[in-house]
Amino acid sequence: MRELLARIRAVLRRTQDVSASKEIEKIELGRLSVDFKSFEGFVEGEEVKMSHKEVEILHYLWNHKNRTVSRDDLLDEVWGTEYQPTSRTIDNFILKLRQKIEDDPNHAKIILTVHGVGYRLVSNCV
Repeated sequence: MRELLARIRAVLRRTQDVSASKEIEKIELGRLSVDFKSFEGFVEGEEVKMSHKEVEILHYLWNHKNRTVSRDDLLDEVWGTEYQPTSRTIDNFILKLRQKIEDDPNHAKIILTVHGVGYRLVSNCV
């Protein structure tokens, strides 16, 4: 069932009007600046190492800002249906992202945890 839903979402994404959503290339989140095209990240002007998956997770959260995104949605959209890591994998990537974005990663204000559901990127901090 999970694979079927992921495939349906993928078809819907491909058939949506591309002109309706303007593609964002660069964003700034807290201390982090991200270039989605080059997959580069900078904290206070210094380049930081970012994995491809970290950038994809941020891109997905950015496109769904102020909405709660479930761990399953992130798994389906970022990893796809071929490879399915555990939902704890998402938690570890979010932890790494918070360390780059937040002033105090232990008290997140930009990527919030919605307990039992997933995460929400808060745009008023963006």
